[in-house]
Amino acid sequence: MPLSNGDVRSSESFFGPVLDHTKALEALSQYEERDGLDIKSLLDSKKHGGLTYNDFLVLPGYIGFAASDVNLDSPVTKRITLRTPFVSSPMDTVTEHEMAIHMALQGGLGVIHHNCSAEAQAEMVQKVKRFENGFIMDPVVIGRNTTVGEVKALKEKWGFGGFPVTENGKLGSKLIGIVTNRDIQFEEDFRQPVSAVMVTDLVTANHGTTLLEANKILSKSKKGKLPIIDSEGNLVSMISRSDLTKNLHFPLASKLPDSKQLICAAAIGTRPEDKIRLQKLVDAGLDIVVLDSSQGNSMYQIEMIKWIKGKFPGLDVIGGNVVTREQAASLIAAGVDGLRIGMGSGSACITQEVMAVGRPQAAAVYNVSSFAARFGVPTMADGGVQNVGHIVKGLALGASTVMMGGLLAGTTESPGTSFVSREGKLVKAYRGMGSIDAMQDKKAGGGGKDSQKSNAGTARYFSEGDSVLVAQGVSGAVAHRGSVTKFVPYLAAGLKHSLQDCGQKSLLELHKSVENGTTRFELRTASAQLEGGVNMESYEKKLYA
Repeated sequence: MPLSNGDVRSSESFFGPVLDHTKALEALSQYEERDGLDIKSLLDSKKHGGLTYNDFLVLPGYIGFAASDVNLDSPVTKRITLRTPFVSSPMDTVTEHEMAIHMALQGGLGVIHHNCSAEAQAEMVQKVKRFENGFIMDPVVIGRNTTVGEVKALKEKWGFGGFPVTENGKLGSKLIGIVTNRDIQFEEDFRQPVSAVMVTDLVTANHGTTLLEANKILSKSKKGKLPIIDSEGNLVSMISRSDLTKNLHFPLASKLPDSKQLICAAAIGTRPEDKIRLQKLVDAGLDIVVLDSSQGNSMYQIEMIKWIKGKFPGLDVIGGNVVTREQAASLIAAGVDGLRIGMGSGSACITQEVMAVGRPQAAAVYNVSSFAARFGVPTMADGGVQNVGHIVKGLALGASTVMMGGLLAGTTESPGTSFVSREGKLVKAYRGMGSIDAMQDKKAGGGGKDSQKSNAGTARYFSEGDSVLVAQGVSGAVAHRGSVTKFVPYLAAGLKHSLQDCGQKSLLELHKSVENGTTRFELRTASAQLEGGVNMESYEKKLYA
């Protein structure tokens, strides 16, 4: 009907009579179904086949809160919860102690790779555990005859330069002084004993002092360290001023509630020699062990899980990788505290192409996570994560955390080598652990005669005894992304804004709303994927500022 003079709208539209605008919400009840698909309809493989992250979108909900109000707390194991659901992959171009430290400071978790000797991996675990403490229960202690040169070497090894000096050079002995960077900075005689340069005018606290009280004493003093002594003056523990500063700057840090040490995870294989490796890691303070295998449903891993739970009951075990309910059930029955999901979906992985075995990641994450949730076992979506949107989708499908390899490989804290590509862009080396380069890397066993046997790449893909290595990964480079200290907060901010768009105030609420059908999804055609991308002649893709 044409508009008459003065009319602002027609009484009829193409779809029928125009209703009073106040009836809009009421009119929704006329529809038999809500917009979009529920999670089970979306991932109906009989109708749609196996889906991955790019094949669908999450439909928006109602925004009734600020993005800053979104809570990202999520369990990584049955007993340990992270403040941000991000985990760095145990790859030798992704996670060593630098990455593990900075992931933990940002509220996530770093899993130290095992493509190195057991001693080297244990030393990296020690560096993470010593980086930030409440009470330092095992400080590096020296004796009065330790030389200035030896102290400088200790500083180089551990990354800090304040060492308590006791009568016999051990914890539990009488405290006689402290030597710091300032005491040895300009000393030219490296053979001089620290007794000649150490500080003896000490501020101490008595054993039994609470962490809060000790922090107050330290904050009022002008000292860098606060030794804790018993009634006889023997050194019991210590507190560092630098740790107070870290507590202020990194309020989300993943720390143990009692010791205040950063939480550290490391990967091992499932061979007999890995039991010896694990003992060294536990002695170094390991909190979580990740069993690193491309196909986790094996007699090797099941036996290893049972052995670990019996030998180290206080150590959390994450098993995997799995992509089916059947695989997950075997590991859950063996006693895992968490599961890692993904097979062939990583950016540097070609398992699906070469072996014809695996599963599209969206289908894998939902099916395993929905099953594991019945037993209280958290899951980790591992692989296929290229951006914030993929993180959101992995979590929406039921994962409690997301593991990233290539996305973090380009950061400053990863152990890869930076160089300028042929196109003039700054990039960083990155390789899959199934690549020929990784499987042949002789540093795996410390360079000895058994180095190939202990190699993480061959062990992960059950290739130790093969005369011909079959690659399940590739080597290459990824764009340099700057420091994790900026990149991870960007990921967290993006995730919070996405949950705000979905109308969910926490990851727990997101999981519940997906399962009860409140959060809806839509399939994406190839044209829809193209539409959702950038369509410009030229542009600069700057992710954060």
